[in-house]
Amino acid sequence: MATVTRAKPVRASKAKSTAVAGPITKKLRPLGDRVVVQPIPGEAMTKSGIVIPDTVKEKPQEGTVLAVGPGRILDDGRREQIDVKEGDKVLYAKYAGTEFKVDEQDLLIISHKDILAVVDRRP
Repeated sequence: MATVTRAKPVRASKAKSTAVAGPITKKLRPLGDRVVVQPIPGEAMTKSGIVIPDTVKEKPQEGTVLAVGPGRILDDGRREQIDVKEGDKVLYAKYAGTEFKVDEQDLLIISHKDILAVVDRRP
């Protein structure tokens, strides 16, 4: 059984993280219009080579969608359609959601309405 605990604010690292959707989505199933996102850490160094200390780093606002809830139930009994799917890169509101740590991975559970855009990585 996976342990779910509250996480401290996400710290950026030099290494790029890759989303592992498989095992996490089996342990976490978001309800209603909630979405599980793995934040993409910000840069630890500027282009000119200046190291940014943890105390002044911006909170990440971009992440990878790991799991999507079924959508909230509308007043007429139908489910609201959610516009994102697993694997999408999204931008979300700066202080949106609740941070959790599952199996040593920092995750964020946010409401569908806090997602601002899907990032299109096509050239």
